[in-house]
Amino acid sequence: MYEKRFEEIKARKLEIRAILESGEDADLEKIQEELRNLEEEEKKLRARMQVIESLKDADAPAAGGDKPNPGETRKVDTAGKVEDREAKVKEEAEKRGQALKENRAVTVGSSNIILPQHQATDIRPTFNEVSSLIDRVNVKPLIGGESFKQPYLTGYGTGDYTTEGADYAEAEATFGYADINKAKVTAYAEDTEELQKLPAAAYDAEVMKGISVAARKKISREILVGTGATNRLAGIFSSAATAIDASTDISISAIDETTLDEIVYSFGGDEDVEDTAVLILNKKDLKAFATLRDAEGQKVYDIKSNGNTGTIDSVPFIINSACKAISDAATATGEYCMAYGPLSNYMLTIFSDMEVQRSTDYKFKQGMIAHRGSVFLGGNVVSKNGFLRVKKG
Repeated sequence: MYEKRFEEIKARKLEIRAILESGEDADLEKIQEELRNLEEEEKKLRARMQVIESLKDADAPAAGGDKPNPGETRKVDTAGKVEDREAKVKEEAEKRGQALKENRAVTVGSSNIILPQHQATDIRPTFNEVSSLIDRVNVKPLIGGESFKQPYLTGYGTGDYTTEGADYAEAEATFGYADINKAKVTAYAEDTEELQKLPAAAYDAEVMKGISVAARKKISREILVGTGATNRLAGIFSSAATAIDASTDISISAIDETTLDEIVYSFGGDEDVEDTAVLILNKKDLKAFATLRDAEGQKVYDIKSNGNTGTIDSVPFIINSACKAISDAATATGEYCMAYGPLSNYMLTIFSDMEVQRSTDYKFKQGMIAHRGSVFLGGNVVSKNGFLRVKKG
């Protein structure tokens, strides 16, 4: 009977393992609770079997003792042995009680007070902390470089009428240059050798991954708010983004039914309405778009979300927490909150590959393992008025 139950427990554990390895959605807390129950049941079954085996040993005749004759049947008084064990347990409990009354120390087995503990073999992820903006801008590898100058067209001249013998009308194309200089982005973390060697979960792998995530997180923010100073990216909201004429910035005091149209039709030249642009905004402002209702209580904007990206009335958007929120009362008047334009108008130049290293030399005596990562890169807006910037009015 017990062997059959052992097999059933083993089979169920294999089923659970197959579910986890398949990657299908599963309630981990429920699975962990089931595993604890199975292991506890298995432990009790083994203890019960040990008691049964000890009873068999006690019932066996001593060596050289009286053995039953062939065909002879003998009764074994197991009830008496069980009563003896219960009496012994009761006697020990009475002794402990008497000892406590006399203020003497009492030793109790740890199995009576400490419940079994179980540790997961995976690490649950947190919410996404890196905007996909970093993966959508224009990337130009220039390994080994120090700086880069990107020319861009600012406009064409306009022809004019000319009388006979007079000079032709000036109609030269004009150009500008976006300077992109090297900046160094680094990340550093430490963990213990115990964290690397002992736990079932891959903590050390997460530390290594965290170095890359930390660098990407910083770069994604700097694409918007980088000051353009020495060893800094030039962000879209920065005055160092000289390709953008500050006079084209617009101010919006609150998100209403005309906000999206105001942004879309304010961007670009006088002859076109651009259709490849993306709106970069804070999640709080996306919520303001989503919760806006008309007089009949109907949604004003049709929003489709897909994680960090989506569309507002078919206009693509990207969430980036570096943006201030127009809908946030804490945002001061005049602060940049949104940017709208083709993401290819921002260039990220990569002057070196991202390098992550591990070292056991630093704090060797303490058994600490150091991880560090670095990348050299630069960035700037590389198209004339490549983005429409929206301030809080």
